[in-house]
Amino acid sequence: MKRLFGIVFAICLWFGASFISTPAANADLNFDTLAPCSSSAAFQERLQTEIDGYTARLENFAPGSAPAQYLQSKIEATKTRFGNYAAQGLLCGEEGLPHLISDGRLDRAGDFVIPGLLFLYIAGWIGWVGRGYLGAIKKGENPADKEIIIDVPLAVQFSLTGFIWPLAALKELQSGELVAPEKEITVSPR
Repeated sequence: MKRLFGIVFAICLWFGASFISTPAANADLNFDTLAPCSSSAAFQERLQTEIDGYTARLENFAPGSAPAQYLQSKIEATKTRFGNYAAQGLLCGEEGLPHLISDGRLDRAGDFVIPGLLFLYIAGWIGWVGRGYLGAIKKGENPADKEIIIDVPLAVQFSLTGFIWPLAALKELQSGELVAPEKEITVSPR
């Protein structure tokens, strides 16, 4: 019975796949539909819609009250955010949302490359600090306890010196301290 069900299921899948066609994915690099956010009507409409939402809520509160001040600050923050999008030269689609271009064009490098490199630097900083902290606590007593209950002064010391991690990594790579010796690398028998 299980085999019969499996065969019927396979036939249904085969017939279903052969009669249903999916459209081909289109990954061309045509950005004709994108326009600068500063001149995009949909972008301006999104800005106005968001501000109108805060303004409608603002009418429910007395001027100068804490909720009114909060909503007024949200309106200003929204105007600033949208203004920054427009000033940075981001491109918006037909829906009014900014699009980040990461296709290798040097004129669009600020959209993705700079934030990507900043992410890698910060991730490396965190990893380098963690590596240094773990190496330092292994030399002391009760290293397992210090992995659970963090020695804050020691962790802060490593965090403050971690910003130079690329230079420290190069130094350790040249001295051979960064990589393990060949004899310490285990290889599975074949």
